[in-house]
Amino acid sequence: MTASASTYESTFVESEERRDLRAAVRALGARYGLDYLLSCGKEHRIPEELWREAGKLGFLGVNLPTEYGGGGAGMQELAIVLEELGTAGCPLLMLVVTPAICGSIIARFGTEEQKQRWLPGFADGSVRMAFGITEPDAGSNSHRLTTTARRDGSDWLLSGRKVFISGVDASDATLIVGRTEDARTGKLKPALFVVPRDAPGFEYRPIDMELHMPERQFQLFLDDVRLPADALIGDEDAGLLQLFAGLNPERIMASAYSTGMARFALDRAVDYAKERTVWKTPIGAHQGLAHPLAQIRIELELARLMMQKAAFLYDAGDDLGAGEAANMAKYAAAEAAVRAVDQAVQTLGGNGLTSEYGLATLVAGVRVGRIAPVSREMILNYVAQHTLGLPKSY
Repeated sequence: MTASASTYESTFVESEERRDLRAAVRALGARYGLDYLLSCGKEHRIPEELWREAGKLGFLGVNLPTEYGGGGAGMQELAIVLEELGTAGCPLLMLVVTPAICGSIIARFGTEEQKQRWLPGFADGSVRMAFGITEPDAGSNSHRLTTTARRDGSDWLLSGRKVFISGVDASDATLIVGRTEDARTGKLKPALFVVPRDAPGFEYRPIDMELHMPERQFQLFLDDVRLPADALIGDEDAGLLQLFAGLNPERIMASAYSTGMARFALDRAVDYAKERTVWKTPIGAHQGLAHPLAQIRIELELARLMMQKAAFLYDAGDDLGAGEAANMAKYAAAEAAVRAVDQAVQTLGGNGLTSEYGLATLVAGVRVGRIAPVSREMILNYVAQHTLGLPKSY
């Protein structure tokens, strides 16, 4: 194979290994599907069966180092796992959090003891870790975080509040973004701490949501939570670098989440449009329905390409390039997902609002992608300032 052909295959055509991974995850997802996920959501029940089976098959830790039980691949492969589960109707939100955010940070910056403690459990599905960054008064401004850690002998005392933190009740611990005081300047700087779920002074309360998702949202209250020295992940002087090592994967995986649900909705709409006949031909023959579905397919493919670019750059160690691409991918995938579900409902008409087809319940689900993990407006600010070089607006 020539160099140019090899580059083409690696850049635009997935390898046989990745195609096999897609097929295997698709087969797993088909055994569960949307009905399973919705039943878990309505009962506030963690999708434990799917999570454990995915772990047993090696899907949860596909991006983690092999020496800790992972697959030794990267974010490209983990995004495939989440996208294909989403296409089957059963995306796992904690894939965004445990192996992508927490796993990436610990694998890259953790001590050998921390890696041994957490990564094997992430990989086989026996351990979950939530991620806590958002605060009630900070919103999108991470520079206003007030959760603070102070030294007490060799320990840390951590105090503060967090909000909209996913899956805390099903996680063994939460990776909390706090701030420590720089002894030289007196300024606060970000730092990452692992807080066990049963730590004294750590309280979590569910937030009532209109979304029927298995992973519940929580408020966290930390009241002088005492943590040992080794609860700190990485260097307390390199918090921003470590933080963004987790936020880029978060955006890539959010893209995969939206992309998977968009594919699910589009597949349902296309299947229906091929079969449903009102006059003499299936409704899919009418351009009023065919063209919007075709347009969504184009938008979806564009979003997937940007997601794959972001994952490629992240795996290559280009954090700056990955940051720009991951933000763009997350924006594009969320927009495509919202349009896909809306058009799918429109294609099915009244049937699009019935429980039988499972589309109406996705309306709120895909809408989350425009808000979390970062709002579309903040992504537009990022692109305006960092890509276009326009003056900062805030």
